[in-house]
Amino acid sequence: MGQPEQHAEGAGPFTTRLTWQRAEGETVVWESRLARRRGVLSVRGPGDAAGRPSTAGPRALRRLRRLNAIASGAFVTGGALFAAGAAISQFGSGDPLLSASVYFAGGLFFNTGGYVSLLQVLNAPRHAPDGGALVTAGWRWWGYEPMRLDWLSTFVLFVGTLVFGVNLLDSFLRGLSVQQVNRLVWTPDMIGCVLFLVSGHLAFAEICHRSLPCLRSRSLGWWVVAVNQFGSLLFMVSALAAFTRPSTGSLINTGIANWGTLTGAVCFSVGGVLQLFERP
Repeated sequence: MGQPEQHAEGAGPFTTRLTWQRAEGETVVWESRLARRRGVLSVRGPGDAAGRPSTAGPRALRRLRRLNAIASGAFVTGGALFAAGAAISQFGSGDPLLSASVYFAGGLFFNTGGYVSLLQVLNAPRHAPDGGALVTAGWRWWGYEPMRLDWLSTFVLFVGTLVFGVNLLDSFLRGLSVQQVNRLVWTPDMIGCVLFLVSGHLAFAEICHRSLPCLRSRSLGWWVVAVNQFGSLLFMVSALAAFTRPSTGSLINTGIANWGTLTGAVCFSVGGVLQLFERP
């Protein structure tokens, strides 16, 4: 028996949706995010108006639920700690060591959330090449799959959390010149923000099956990506305001820097709560 006819959709060279036509007349649709988050395919019989879900096996579904809960909890906690750090800077004693410590703790949770998001991609059920059900391979702690859009998005996110870690570690340093502050603290912050925004754009491309963002207000996955992307944008605004002027030695705008971080962090916490429900 030959391979079933396939129709591929996606952004650029990346495939994010595949449609098979089985010999018996059924139509099978695989979508990247739905398969790795919920472990489902859509199967529509001849003459059916809507498809019915075809799920992965129980072992795969347990794995997806567990990874999703860990990633969700990490982003909720990391966002809450970042918001607390910004609140300490804006309303508290202003002790830079205290706020840096809270930020660093939050950064560790962001690291965890970024890595577990990558594990979700590496260990998600994959579609069978003959158009059959989803299949689950053995557990992997690492993998290199740059031609998968979901892998690329989560990899960029994870690298962004690591770069933020450099920024957070350097913020403990004291006695730095203005140039050193901008090079060691501000520059990694900016790079991390750019990586977060790139990751969010790639996540939109995965959901929308095209390079440009779309509006899918009935999709929970779309809301998770949209809220997190808005948080990344607020982080970028905060980073721009946190540049230290060489002429005065002060930030461009301390209030915007703190409020941008606080509101952006709240977005990531909200996104983590929404993600908790995007599961099998």
